[in-house]
Amino acid sequence: MPSQVTRLLRALTVQQRWTIGIVTILMLAGMYGFLRWQRESNFRPLFTDLAAEDAAPVLQKLKEDGVDYRLANNGATISVPEDRVAELRLEMAGAGLPKSGRLGFEIFDKANFGITEFAEHVNYRRALEGELERSVMSVAEIEQARVHISLPEESVFLENRQPAKASVLIKIRRGASLPESAVPAITNLVASAVEGLTPENVSVLDMRGNLLNRPKRSDPAGDSSNASLEYRQKVEHDLAAKLDSTLEPVVGAGRFRTAVSADCEMKSGEQSEETFDPDHSVMVSSQKTEDISSQNRATEGIPGTASNLPEGSARPASGSTTSRKTENVNYQTTHTVKHTVLPQGAIERLSVSVLLDYDVQWQGAKRILNPPSADRLKVIHDLVAAAAGLNMERGDQLIVESLPFESTLNLEAPVSDTPGAGAPAAKLTLLEQLKKDPKMMVGVAGLVVVVLGGAFFAISKMKSPKAKVTEVRTRGQLPTPAEQSPSAPEHAVPQGLPSPAPAALGPGRVEALTAQVRAAAQKNTEISAGVLRGWLKEEKA
Repeated sequence: MPSQVTRLLRALTVQQRWTIGIVTILMLAGMYGFLRWQRESNFRPLFTDLAAEDAAPVLQKLKEDGVDYRLANNGATISVPEDRVAELRLEMAGAGLPKSGRLGFEIFDKANFGITEFAEHVNYRRALEGELERSVMSVAEIEQARVHISLPEESVFLENRQPAKASVLIKIRRGASLPESAVPAITNLVASAVEGLTPENVSVLDMRGNLLNRPKRSDPAGDSSNASLEYRQKVEHDLAAKLDSTLEPVVGAGRFRTAVSADCEMKSGEQSEETFDPDHSVMVSSQKTEDISSQNRATEGIPGTASNLPEGSARPASGSTTSRKTENVNYQTTHTVKHTVLPQGAIERLSVSVLLDYDVQWQGAKRILNPPSADRLKVIHDLVAAAAGLNMERGDQLIVESLPFESTLNLEAPVSDTPGAGAPAAKLTLLEQLKKDPKMMVGVAGLVVVVLGGAFFAISKMKSPKAKVTEVRTRGQLPTPAEQSPSAPEHAVPQGLPSPAPAALGPGRVEALTAQVRAAAQKNTEISAGVLRGWLKEEKA
């Protein structure tokens, strides 16, 4: 057997040997590649988008269990055989893997005696940052997140106290976009989780270093100016949209333009006003008092028997009475007290402008521009004033003007057969009028047939046989005068034909009638052609 193989190889040429060798190598490489592809295709991802600190314990666990694995995406994706994916996921979950980023408050699950206060403080900050990272990564558009917190520093001196601060670094998923409401939500989430932290002290950045939240301004006037400008633009945009929706059904889309300018008062406060009316007064209070006083003197004398006797030396008693009345009436001038709270964002003045386009009419290829009438402008003026809520007493202004738009000036003439609105109808030819009105066409055709038939009938009756022969030859290919024999008579009759009868009309009259028919046919070629077509169809039928 080896000798036969050797003889077979010796019988082959060098080119054949190289061909067999190359084909054998390619077959072996193909088989190896197929087996490797079949083996690699059997692997399925166990975990994807893993951080480095999460992938390391997972790989350690797979090595301990002797499980074959594959790494992809720079170690972020770990693949295992397809038949063991579910089993390995359960085992990893039981081992607490992966830990989804940095450790959270599970760092305090194990008691660590003898730890210093500083180390415990650092662990608390690490746990808080880890928990916030997990919460931020719960947003669907965020792939990774890093949170750094600077806790507040307390001090007995106010100037040495430092407020809490935080920074959040996020990585957005490929092909996703972060909504506008996500950044304020993240700042408020972080600020609410840290004691003493305000949303203004939270900075949110992306992986490219772009600051996503608006920085805190040191100038309050700058914030007020931006807010005032945004509010004014919103008021103007809303009023313009209202005017557009009102005028579009009346004027037409694209045939008008509106502009609104609003002056808004962005200051708020309270105002008190007290008004007195000196011409009117009212009694506020009335008080009346009356005082009555009296004085009585007792009998004077020497005490004893003598003073008690009727005829004694004692004087009679004497007394006095006093009366006084007082009335106090208070009047007050009429006055009015008004307390007004001034709202922020009140409209002080409105300026509205409306520009209308011209109407277009076509006369063939000629363009005619017609401005809106005065009545139409007044109607639109009143409609816009009511829709915008204008108050002329406070200085509001409304201007309604009409000018041709550039699109109207560059408008091309219509090319359709149907005349446009306001454009005069194009002049139709006689044939087009006959095609549009079948009755008129039948009448004209019948009239032509009657005229031509009567003319030919009259000619045929009035001509002699000689004349008939002459006419037939004339309608055919008549010989020229040079071809005719000079000795031939003027009205020669071919042999074999009977002699012609005397003609009722002379040859000149026949030729005159023939010329008239020919002239009529040349004048109305289209009608004559239609009549001849009808005759030809009748002959074919």
